[in-house]
Amino acid sequence: MAKQKLYDTARRDKEKAILIGLITDKVTEQRSDEYMDELAFLAETAGAETVKIFVQKLGKEDPKTFVGKGKIEEIALFVKDNGIEIAIFDDELSPSQIRNIEKMLLCKILDRNNLILDIFAKRARTANAKTQVELAQYQYLMPRLTNMWTHLSKQKGGIGMKGPGETEIETDRRIIRDKIALLKERLLQIDKQTTAQRSNRESMIRVALVGYTNVGKSTIMNAIAKSDVFAENKLFATLDTTVRKVVIGNLPFLLSDTVGFIRKLPHDLVESFKSTLDEVREADILLHVVDVSHPNFEDHIEVVNETLKDIESQEKPTFLIFNKIDRYVPKVNEELEDPDAEKIEPLEELKRSWMARTNASCMFISAKEKANWDEFKNSLYEKVKELHAKKYPYNNFLY
Repeated sequence: MAKQKLYDTARRDKEKAILIGLITDKVTEQRSDEYMDELAFLAETAGAETVKIFVQKLGKEDPKTFVGKGKIEEIALFVKDNGIEIAIFDDELSPSQIRNIEKMLLCKILDRNNLILDIFAKRARTANAKTQVELAQYQYLMPRLTNMWTHLSKQKGGIGMKGPGETEIETDRRIIRDKIALLKERLLQIDKQTTAQRSNRESMIRVALVGYTNVGKSTIMNAIAKSDVFAENKLFATLDTTVRKVVIGNLPFLLSDTVGFIRKLPHDLVESFKSTLDEVREADILLHVVDVSHPNFEDHIEVVNETLKDIESQEKPTFLIFNKIDRYVPKVNEELEDPDAEKIEPLEELKRSWMARTNASCMFISAKEKANWDEFKNSLYEKVKELHAKKYPYNNFLY
């Protein structure tokens, strides 16, 4: 009974949220369902309890209230009848949309960008990460200043409230601009320090783990580097770049674990985190980790590739690491009505399709179960050895 009581208390402590999305000319119903599932995961990560999801089919979003007049009235009634505290929209809202929607729903309004920023603010641990997130928050709030300050004065604490808004309600645009300039200068100083640290490292090949959020990068890092990087089944468990020295055989190299990417990652956040992503830009090899058990893993690959293009790192030698093969089930097998029908061998089917479709080297592993682990380590060793011989020919006695 005691455990049940604790669980009930935890549930009451969560903010009751509704999620709102659209099916448009550019977003199919299936894609919309996928987006809302991800938004629900983001809300859960932030600490909200999703009570209901509202989705409307429109040619394009309403410039005043995001959804149509009838739908916003339906949502307002639900909010009132069910004590909803927060409404989360699966896209960026304009300042006028936030103002109009807040007047109708009379609850806290967040868009996807604000929700992601809040998660980053809660998970930032080092001075570097905290500064980067704070800068992104101020840049996000700047065009929404008048509405947000009024909004924040009504709502104390909770999701979307962590950060500069709590202590800067009375400030004006000039002070915010000065704060942004100060944070940028602070980031430049931090960047100089980290650049110096990187230049002082031994002459070793650098390998960086990249991928969509929550694909198992930190689990791979812990397994291969025998480290204790925080790993959790939540989005953005890792914000701060972690670098470890790894030795495979007799060959040392540096392995870094970086922040996960996500669909529609706020531009301000990408900009402010560019110093963190220097580990990716300066890496010799990228390990692009994919959660192959996720139904939308192909979309995730595309999102990561686009982000790598944004930071000019798409041409680096890359291994495509399909992780969590122990949980992978082909869609064909899921749809089989006859339980006695012959099933497709999942791993072999996956290998045939992806090895034929990509120029990157593919590997298929389970970091948690250590499946195909020796093959993974041997392939990585051979690539590091090859690049080491080219980059540091005077040091080839290592192998």
